[in-house]
Amino acid sequence: MHNRITLKSIQAFEAAARLSSFALAAEELFVTPSAISHQIKLLEDQLNIKLFHRVHRAAILTDSGRHYAEEITAAFTRIEQATREIGRVAKSDILTIHCTPSFATQWLMPRIARFSSQHPDIDVRLNASSGAVDLVSESVDVDIRYGARKLQPPGTMVLELPPETVVPLCAPELAHGPHPIGRVADLREHTLIHSEGCLVGWRDWMRLHRKIPLDITRGPRFDRSFMSIGAAVDGLGVCLESLLLARRELESGRLVAPLGVEGLKVHGYTLNLLKSRADLPKLRSFQDWLFAELEK
Repeated sequence: MHNRITLKSIQAFEAAARLSSFALAAEELFVTPSAISHQIKLLEDQLNIKLFHRVHRAAILTDSGRHYAEEITAAFTRIEQATREIGRVAKSDILTIHCTPSFATQWLMPRIARFSSQHPDIDVRLNASSGAVDLVSESVDVDIRYGARKLQPPGTMVLELPPETVVPLCAPELAHGPHPIGRVADLREHTLIHSEGCLVGWRDWMRLHRKIPLDITRGPRFDRSFMSIGAAVDGLGVCLESLLLARRELESGRLVAPLGVEGLKVHGYTLNLLKSRADLPKLRSFQDWLFAELEK
């Protein structure tokens, strides 16, 4: 097969095979029967195989022609289905975000509707897990990571998100209950909740308050910030958590910061994407939106 098979020949063959007639195929494709015959003859020559038996005016598929027609029809059906699907989706782009569970649950999910309303042509796909993803081999556009910086593969752009402030947080009934919390020493009367996934913990916080000894060996431990925040909301104790991640709970009054909102600063989150894709409109739009939201 020296010459490239043309779509025109395939269309002519598919119509003639489906309608069992060169004349009807010509009528459907708005050409003459001789044009259909010419295209099929060209296809047979290129494939070096006979596709039709010409019996009087009838066009009957050979066994090879029948098998070929089944494959061609299936391919045309897939094209038609794909065309219908993309019409139903009605979105220009799909943005796939991978994110750590706590950031996804506590910060991104409550706000992602704002991004979608500002960018109606972008469909968002959000996957949450603690492990990093391979931006080259996996179908992920951006990866929001947390933790100590690690060497990234060549071609990766790493953008540092603004620092978080980490302070003690608890339910209001705990802060104003039988053992109110107004100073650091008051924490001795309460259960301390530990976020083991957080870059800073009670031990780091206590370095700022060496004169007030606290038993930081006791208390429930969670490996996800959203669980520690949830435990504090439920009145289990006092957690040491990010004001960024607990913003909803603070705004709704389910949590309070009994010792104020000044605390440890930590650069924990990064936005990771491929440099080769950084200027794609969907990635640029998400990056601009993300940093604008974080500044609020």
